[in-house]
Formats: sequence, structure tokens, C-alpha cells
Amino acid sequence: MIKYFFSLMAVGLLGLAPLHSQSLSAKEVLEKAISFHDPDGNWANLKTSFKVVMETPERPKRTSVISVDFPKQEFVLDVTQDGDHYSYILKNGSCEIMFNESKEFTKEEAEKYRLTCERGTMMKDYYTYLYGLPMKLNDPGTHLDPVVQQKTFKNKQYVVLKATYDAEVGKDTWYFYFDRSTYAMEVYQFFHDETKNDGEYILLEGLAEVNGIKMPKTRAWYMNKDDKYLGTDTLEKIQ
Repeated sequence: MIKYFFSLMAVGLLGLAPLHSQSLSAKEVLEKAISFHDPDGNWANLKTSFKVVMETPERPKRTSVISVDFPKQEFVLDVTQDGDHYSYILKNGSCEIMFNESKEFTKEEAEKYRLTCERGTMMKDYYTYLYGLPMKLNDPGTHLDPVVQQKTFKNKQYVVLKATYDAEVGKDTWYFYFDRSTYAMEVYQFFHDETKNDGEYILLEGLAEVNGIKMPKTRAWYMNKDDKYLGTDTLEKIQ
């Protein structure tokens, strides 16, 4: 069935995509997507805070407040979960961890919440990458496939970009799905090994404007192989 679908696309029988989107290069699609999400180019000098509430099956709710000041190279993550509060404070190469308003915590507490600077750096990369999309696709070490794909996902047709990365950046293969009219990003998907159909896809719904940047309001995570639901995180603006 999959081979048949792509065979039809190859000979142009499906006629799913507007001629304009079919003629665009990958770089042009990305530029249109960035123009939709960050029309004023605010991402590079972002200084703001926002809240993300993550809910996953059979686990306590996690509330995270993310504060960034890119010009000063500062990132602070304040997390409340299961009655505890902890923070990673990364400023211009330095790292500080607080647990329940103290710099002192037990080995058990450190293991439960993974209170290490390595974890803090990973969370910084995680939040600034996902909420920085599609702008982050311009980062060094990112390689956009020049072929712009047309795919149907969950009964909607999309313009799709494929990205791979230098080894020190990431080993996964990512696909980014954009609305064919507005170029709003509505889905992204990654594979560790695409031949095994592993990895996850993330459905984006709604928009929340943070400092002029249109970020996804909710992100729902699922497994590629069986559509198993993993959780949802919801962005909330801090007034």
C-alpha cells in the first residue's frame, strides 16, 4: 500500500498539493514557516518566561516554568512535581541546582529527579529546541533534505521537510509537517531507526503567542509503531 501510494505521487496522479507548494525549495518552505511563527524575528534575542504543564498516564503532573534570556545566555527551569520543587539555573556556562529552595539534597532526591547539571543542560536543549521550531532548523549542524515532500497524515495533507543532523547535534531523523496554505507547523515526528518505525510523533494544536512568536499551545505525544499515547504538555503564558 505504501509503495502504491508513493508510485502514484511519482507520476502525479494524486494531485494533492497546490502547485505553488510543489514548486518551492526546502529553504523556501522553511522561510515561509518561520515567517508564520516568528514574523518579527524575535527568537534570536528572546527574553521571556512561560509555563508548560505536562500530563502523562500514571504519573504526577509536572509544571515547569521556563525563563530564557538569550543575549545573556541564561536559562532557568523551575519544576514543581509530586509535592517537590527544583530548579536548574544555567548562566553563561555556570550551573546551579536548587531543591526545595536549598542547594543541599540527598542522593535519593538527586536520583529521583535527576538533579545533575547534565540533566539541566539536556532540558535546556530540549525546551529551546522544540519551542524554537521551526526557527531552530536554521541552526548549524542541521541538514534539510532538498526534496520537499507531500504527505497525508491523520487525514490531512501537508508539506513536509526532512531533517538530519551532525553526529554531535543528534542522530535521529525528523520530519516537520506544515499546513499547505499558512505554513503553520502542525506535526513533527522523529525516528531513531526509520526502518524499525520507532520513535514518536507529536501533534500540535492551537497557538500561544509569546513575545510575538507563535508557539504550539498543546503538544500530544504518541509512539510511531502503535499510536500509543504518551502524554500532553500545554503551554501557558505568564501574565
